[in-house]
Amino acid sequence: MNKSQLIDALAARLGDRRTAASAVDGLLSTIVETVQSGESVSLTGFGVFEARSRAARVGRNPRTGQTVAVPAATVPAFRAGTAFKTAVGGATTAPQPRATRTRAAAASAPVEEAPAKPAKASKGKASKSDAKKSKKEPKKKAKK
Repeated sequence: MNKSQLIDALAARLGDRRTAASAVDGLLSTIVETVQSGESVSLTGFGVFEARSRAARVGRNPRTGQTVAVPAATVPAFRAGTAFKTAVGGATTAPQPRATRTRAAAASAPVEEAPAKPAKASKGKASKSDAKKSKKEPKKKAKK
């Protein structure tokens, strides 16, 4: 979707193409001016427009292989918000919110026991772990 298509889609909702074009142009120019001044524009659920500083570095010309000094720069950046990420990625990729409880609620909550694992039937041979257990546990001698 390009800017003209965005204006057409907004005009379908508003009913007037001139109003939609004015709204889109005003929004974009406000975002550019704000980020240019060093501030960020945060639209809750959608994302954050901000300026980021890049340090000076040494680059390499891919055609000649010669090193080139790249000066420091300030570039625009966008970070997508949670609602935007969820809408684009679908509900399956969104992180599930963690359930939080207070200490009092955790203390008063009933404790559930894990079900016991069934014992494996042996085929007459003792496993290495059984042998280790028997070595570690001293046998009790009967008193006479």
